Amino acid sequence: MKATSFTERNRQDIIKVATAHFADKGFAGARVDEIAAATATSKRMIYYHFESKEGLYRAVLTEAYRGIRSAELDAGLEDMPPLAALERLTALTFDYHFHHPELVRLVMDENMRRAPHVGSVVEAHNEMVLPSTRALIERGVEDGSFRPGIDAVDLHMTISALAFYFVSNRYTFAALFKADTMSEEAAARRRAQVVATVLAYCRAA
Repeated sequence: MKATSFTERNRQDIIKVATAHFADKGFAGARVDEIAAATATSKRMIYYHFESKEGLYRAVLTEAYRGIRSAELDAGLEDMPPLAALERLTALTFDYHFHHPELVRLVMDENMRRAPHVGSVVEAHNEMVLPSTRALIERGVEDGSFRPGIDAVDLHMTISALAFYFVSNRYTFAALFKADTMSEEAAARRRAQVVATVLAYCRAA
């Protein structure tokens, strides 16, 4: 029992450090020997747990997506009125991206490399997202609070894009427009705008 617990704890420590390295340097730039040194372990131990650099990266992606999908699915949206549930989902998505910029950087790097890994590692965590979104849309249309014709993929993309951009472009916006994209106050203002935009997109006339 102790050996199993230690092994899992060690695995999670490696993933945590590897997440920071992959997010900071990308898949190509991150080095397993540096990750090993930062975790006081060895490349041999990392390859024992994850088989390869690609295996470690897939584990990092899996954990990154598991976090946001768990937050979405545990939000209790099914127990809320549709408009309140949509507001909660949008705000939660925005806040998760803001407080987990490593997720944004990992996704950006994966897209730059044309997503060679993400499809094979996060399908299980994504399979409930669209059915949940469709159920929310259906409830909203049925009670008259949502307009008809909303596509679940489009809605998911809109919410994700608005949450993602505030983090992905924080440095360029700061440099070009002297915009504050780092403080909690700035995030709260932007969150309110994002929520209002999504609600306006879905609300019945």
